[in-house]
Amino acid sequence: MAAQYKTVDGAQVGVLMGSASDWETMSKCSATLKKLGIAHECNAISAHRNAERLAAYIEDAEKRGVEVFICAAGGAAHLAGVVASMTGLPVLACPMAGWSLDGLDSLLSMVQMPKGVPVATFAIGSHGAVNAALFAAAILGLSDDRVKAAWRDFRAKQSAAVQELPED
Repeated sequence: MAAQYKTVDGAQVGVLMGSASDWETMSKCSATLKKLGIAHECNAISAHRNAERLAAYIEDAEKRGVEVFICAAGGAAHLAGVVASMTGLPVLACPMAGWSLDGLDSLLSMVQMPKGVPVATFAIGSHGAVNAALFAAAILGLSDDRVKAAWRDFRAKQSAAVQELPED
């Protein structure tokens, strides 16, 4: 059976969304990874509707060298937890603001993982999507000097951009 998902040669991060509607937010995650020079791949694979495809993707991604998964979902938001149940790699969760409770339901679902199935959960929406990308960079930077340098450069530029208060 041919793969039913997109792959990128050398991808270090697998960005997964429960639905294509999550792309508007997760495109900011992808843009941040791209800005840091981190190869990644993005796919919409529902934990509920595409369980077999998700399992195949996780297995294949690990074999191809993906080191971190970033998972975005709304509503019941099971994607990150299901991925974490299938891998020992870091899983970062991005709750999506959606049709119910403005994403609070998703956030609570993601942070209430059972003991033994860790998922690092970020803020609802685009701030969480960007921070998940930055956290992935911090993780990858532990063993990849190129990513570490890009991460440190980002942090230095961010610090330099903080403006001082004007003198009275």
